[in-house]
Amino acid sequence: MARNQPVFVCSACGGESLKWQGQCPHCSEWNTLARLAGVRALKSAPAAPASNAMPVALAEQGAEGERFSLGSSELDRVFGGGLGSGSVSLLGGEPGIGKSTLLLQAAAAVAAVREVLYASGEESTQQTAQRARRLELDAPRLTLLSDNNLEAVLEHTLARRAALLVVDSIQTMQSGAVEGSPGSVAQLRECTAALVRFAKQSGTAVIIVGHVTKDGAIAGPKLLEHLVDTVLYFESDAGSRYRLLRATKNRFGAVNELAFFAMTAQGLREVRNPSAIFLSRGATPAPGSVVLVTREGGRPLLVEVQALVDRSKLAAPRRVAEGLDANRLSLLLAVLSRHADVPLADYDVFANVVGGLRIGETAADLPLALALVSSQRNAPLPHTLAAFGELGLTGEVRPVAYGEERLRELARQGFTRVILPQGNAPREAPPGVRVHAVSTVREALAAAFG
Repeated sequence: MARNQPVFVCSACGGESLKWQGQCPHCSEWNTLARLAGVRALKSAPAAPASNAMPVALAEQGAEGERFSLGSSELDRVFGGGLGSGSVSLLGGEPGIGKSTLLLQAAAAVAAVREVLYASGEESTQQTAQRARRLELDAPRLTLLSDNNLEAVLEHTLARRAALLVVDSIQTMQSGAVEGSPGSVAQLRECTAALVRFAKQSGTAVIIVGHVTKDGAIAGPKLLEHLVDTVLYFESDAGSRYRLLRATKNRFGAVNELAFFAMTAQGLREVRNPSAIFLSRGATPAPGSVVLVTREGGRPLLVEVQALVDRSKLAAPRRVAEGLDANRLSLLLAVLSRHADVPLADYDVFANVVGGLRIGETAADLPLALALVSSQRNAPLPHTLAAFGELGLTGEVRPVAYGEERLRELARQGFTRVILPQGNAPREAPPGVRVHAVSTVREALAAAFG
């Protein structure tokens, strides 16, 4: 008979090792190996049953499966055009940000025409029903279940032939197939894998709520995000009533797609014109403020970029960037000093994106450079001026993707002047918009302040 051996499981990647080590041999993380509760007979484990799956020729495979709406155009957008049958999605976010509220509203919208089961291991059915009444939801086909036994949840889902199963949350679920308490690595892996198998075999769409760590990542092994089809994160600034839902993985749609919501007394309401959130500017122009048209997911988005330049009293002036790459800010300061005769070495420099949004693309280079010079010269730029473009180390202004789409969005929002790269110059400017196509940062400053 084979000898039972202890198994050590990595909390970061879920990899297994026969002995404890300071560093995981699979993901190289330190101090992440923990002994699995109980012991496992590795060599005496029964062989897996033969699979009934049959290969299918690509030409014989049917079209994409059925999709259905979640009752919100913003939510459907971030899922890639609606929720697909048999898909598994993982939603993470800080406590109290509105995950359960959003999913209860979505479940009620689907339950208007389909059977839905909302399984909660954290709240009683009475608590969930009270929230539904506060949100004024009417869903005759929505069934509530308070149970953390995964096998029981799946049995109830099959019995009701539910089109959608919501599991709130995966950290509270427990499967009898493995040992360990709810939330342990083994339970998280087995419960998620069981939900994926169930979704693919039954065609039921599954949405899983996941807790997050203090670093903002979904708690548990990274394997959870690999198993599911879609990974969504709820984001929000402290004290803000706006919520951003971002797709970091999506097998059925665009990655980094964003959905915008506002928290109200009646729950989460979608924001159809998110640019209005980030463009609440003062009545009169102020130095250090420029509008950027960025691209988040599949649509352009207008945001305000602010800069503050002040004479420093420190030996090492401060460089602070909120919502922007701090290394990119230092690069732009060097470009302005070398190629535009704007020395800022003796100044404290602060840069910020209004609204708490984080900009990761290089199209923010040109607007940020204009905002820095505007603040340094104390010369405000008009509210009707916007810009986008990448700056190179030699002072050139480089084109960015989707230039014409960005220009059309600026025209739709009422902007009359746009500074953009020469490579993005349109053949014909939108009506009422004056386009300044520039090749260097000097030309851009001349167009803005000349």
